[in-house]
Amino acid sequence: MKHIIASLLIAFAGSLAVVGQNHSVGLSGKWAFQIDREDKGVREEWFNKTLNDRINLPGSMPEKLKGDDVTVRTKWTGSLYDSSYYFNPYMEKYRIDGQVKLPFFLTPDKHYVGVAWYQKKVTVPDNWKGERIVLFLERPHIETTVWINHREVGMRNSLCVPHVYDLTSYVTPGKSCLVTIRVDNRIKEINVGPDSHSITDQTQGNWNGIVGKIELQSTPEVFFEDIQVYPDLAGKKALVRMNVRASSSAKGEIALSARSFNTNVNHEIAPVYQTVTVRKGDNPLEMELPMGQNFLTWDEFSPALYRLTATLKNGKQIETKQVQFGMREFTINGKWFYVNGRKTMLRGTVENCDFPLTGYAPMDVASWERVFRICRSYGLNHMRFHSFCPPEAAFIAADLVGFYLQPEGPSWPNHGPKLGNGQPIDKYLMDETIALTKAYGNYASYCMLACGNEPSGRWVNWVSKFVDYWKATDPRRVYTGASVGGSWQWQPHNQYHVKAGARGLTWAERQPESMSDYRAKIDTVKQPYVSHETGQWCVFPDFNEIRKYTGVNKARNFEIFRDILEDNDMSGQAHDFMMASGKLQAICYKHEIEKTLRTPDYAGFQLLALNDYSGQGTALVGVLNVFFEEKRLYRCGEVQAFL
Repeated sequence: MKHIIASLLIAFAGSLAVVGQNHSVGLSGKWAFQIDREDKGVREEWFNKTLNDRINLPGSMPEKLKGDDVTVRTKWTGSLYDSSYYFNPYMEKYRIDGQVKLPFFLTPDKHYVGVAWYQKKVTVPDNWKGERIVLFLERPHIETTVWINHREVGMRNSLCVPHVYDLTSYVTPGKSCLVTIRVDNRIKEINVGPDSHSITDQTQGNWNGIVGKIELQSTPEVFFEDIQVYPDLAGKKALVRMNVRASSSAKGEIALSARSFNTNVNHEIAPVYQTVTVRKGDNPLEMELPMGQNFLTWDEFSPALYRLTATLKNGKQIETKQVQFGMREFTINGKWFYVNGRKTMLRGTVENCDFPLTGYAPMDVASWERVFRICRSYGLNHMRFHSFCPPEAAFIAADLVGFYLQPEGPSWPNHGPKLGNGQPIDKYLMDETIALTKAYGNYASYCMLACGNEPSGRWVNWVSKFVDYWKATDPRRVYTGASVGGSWQWQPHNQYHVKAGARGLTWAERQPESMSDYRAKIDTVKQPYVSHETGQWCVFPDFNEIRKYTGVNKARNFEIFRDILEDNDMSGQAHDFMMASGKLQAICYKHEIEKTLRTPDYAGFQLLALNDYSGQGTALVGVLNVFFEEKRLYRCGEVQAFL
């Protein structure tokens, strides 16, 4: 396929992926707001009172400058690997209230962990009578509880998928109601681990708020609760599994059709029909959609996509839901991955959820498409999301670009929680991966899954059951238990491994050379082996970058490093240090990646990051800065030559 019209279709594809509601009313804008430091709002029935502050949503409290000033007493979410900051005399000037700077990670202007309340008066459209009405919160952080007027609707806790509340019995079309949302970002019974990139201050930060779409949505009372598409390339068809949910028994007709939408080749699939009788509650159904002889396939070279249109007619009510999918098979044979039968080496990077301007992952397709296209320009085709799952926009963008994704459950169950010990994290992680697969499972780019990063506890048995469940449940991708370092145990049920051990350089023992490889580390491994967080070669900071941090998180750590040079009469050498360390970094990456590439049966690598990783003591490991911009360190094409 000669041309993929991805850039022109970003906004259109975003609407394709989530269409399915007959109507929606956006709730973005001004909301009443109040911080509840003492967690007394439920007891005092704040859902019945007028809140005393204002905030614009979508957004986070740090983004809107709500919360507490950062002080030396701030309780961070995350492990502080070097406590000397708190007693080192040199650091005293950075511990003064109003002048606090942290060396560990980026410093936000505001920080708050606790309960906050959000409230808005909303009018439900009069023409929604007889329909199902839901409140859709695309990405709150972390736990939400919703009241309509004085009635509690329920609670949701997910770091991976939207929080959706059925309001049908709580609201009246044509009338206004008071929507009150209590958001709690404390780590409580469900502890994913303070260093999990879904919540840690090492990366995005543990913020309170609601980002992405905030809407009232309506559907008919008989509606598609779920649609999952299972491509069958050999059979030249797609199996469509649906769950139709009904408020009462009904008869109707389902029509399925599909059309390609992001290529120069227009391929339209003739509709198929099925008459159905549904009972009250859930009704699982299956239909086959023949794709024809000349269907288009999806991969990194030609990411052709289809839009499935499913229509459910029930009397005068009609629901139409559209689902984006690709005809793609991601499989394993021996020690290698295969995409549509083509042997494929994964050349990947880890996304650590470092987005300093907002402090959370982008919620729009354009931002993610930019990231993936930059990664492609450096020869990469794969991304692992370290202990977090990105929002839907990332999957849409990766589909358009042709990029293979490994989302993870939102947990690094270590430094506190333990996996497999009967703690709440056991059930939560399973529930989260089920939820994210239901939400994003149709995206062709969703090719791999892990439960999270480097667990502790009796975790091997737990991840073995995790992999067994997913192998039996969904064949559309491949599964590993957890992404782990070299000292972690082997996971005997894995379909593939993401593991350290076969990485690094031996220059402390012998001079650089171009003959050795890692075969002795992986030759007995029978499954595909992908390196865990390859590289980690740091460079000296570019102090000119400080001015780029104009949003939530500031590079106060860079300012400390700059001060140290100035205080030692070395500030004039900052550029030389940066250039020299950058040259060494390029040499190290070149040797390590080339050593990986010449190792027989090495299925892939995952860099710790193509861009800088701002956490864990400031790990400037990227050949790009944290904003995915080029550094002033390398000649044009120097890095792309070996990545």
